[in-house]
Amino acid sequence: MAVLPFTGEIITLSFMAMALGMDAFSVSLGMGLIPLRLRRIALIGVVVGLFHILMPFAGMLVGRFLSNQLGAYTTIGGGILLILLGIQMFRSSLKSDDTPALNPVGFGLLLFATSVSLDSFSVGLSLGISGVRTALTFILFGSVSMMLTWCGLLLGRKVQGFLGTYSEMVGGSILCAFGLQLIIG
Repeated sequence: MAVLPFTGEIITLSFMAMALGMDAFSVSLGMGLIPLRLRRIALIGVVVGLFHILMPFAGMLVGRFLSNQLGAYTTIGGGILLILLGIQMFRSSLKSDDTPALNPVGFGLLLFATSVSLDSFSVGLSLGISGVRTALTFILFGSVSMMLTWCGLLLGRKVQGFLGTYSEMVGGSILCAFGLQLIIG
């Protein structure tokens, strides 16, 4: 059985997509405590998925520009950026405030999608520096974050907030690990 030549890249990007989607998942758990209709849940997931495509795209454009200008130093910078994002994600999981500060309708939905996908911009920045396959990245980041958002919203209806803390910790740890991998080689 032939193995795709970029299987390692698919696996790495899948783990990164899961790590980034964990932020949306954990926030969606808290938001799932708000009574939401299934149509609203579906829309929220699609919008979050789209933002997890747009943000890394913007980051990749900037990252590729920086890579052409600065060369090898940008790889180390991208790794450091991933580690800092992971640490921030891990630290935010230790905060006790799990309730969403906004209602996911109209501007609130855009604000929600932006807030859970901002880290995707920074990750896109480092991925643009490393030169990964763009379409594969977008498909994985968008679909995984959309599915994790749906899962978080639906689970939030059934479960209290303790899972959100642990999922953000795992996501932060994964980002730190990939940042170290990028720095070490």
